[in-house]
Amino acid sequence: MSDATSPSRIPLALYAIGLGSNRRHARFGDPRQVLMAALDALESADIEPVDASPIIASEPIGPSRRRYANAVALVASPLSPSEMLRRLQAIEAAFGRRTGQRWSARTLDLDILLWSGGTWADRDLTIPHPAMASRAFVLGPLRAIAPDWQHPLLGRSVRQLAAKLVRAKPVDRNASAH
Repeated sequence: MSDATSPSRIPLALYAIGLGSNRRHARFGDPRQVLMAALDALESADIEPVDASPIIASEPIGPSRRRYANAVALVASPLSPSEMLRRLQAIEAAFGRRTGQRWSARTLDLDILLWSGGTWADRDLTIPHPAMASRAFVLGPLRAIAPDWQHPLLGRSVRQLAAKLVRAKPVDRNASAH
């Protein structure tokens, strides 16, 4: 008979993890292969893969000129958000990530996008990811695997946020008349 407080009875938190790469890795190869290896690296005794999106290609943000490979993974874990962040940073470091210029070319970038616990904020981490609702390269892959996940601050589903990004914007007739 198992105890109701045993570790196997603790519900696992669900995390949406954004993955990005736009630099070859000496061992794993091109950015798509880097993401495949990173998905494997996420799996551990306390991180259970649930689903992964297709890998897409996207234009870089900022000074980098290399196109990115992007994907999103859903994982279940008993880790707290700060523990998950440390684990993701360790994986990035193992893949040769160097800290430095923001938005520069990188072998691997892992970000916590959403967490089933809702919101989290400390000096190192903010959940939901502050820029996710404005990034098609995040919302597209996330919509493929978690379309109904509600953004805890915006109150909209991933599907709604993604649709809002690609919807044609109305033309301001007064602005074009001048």
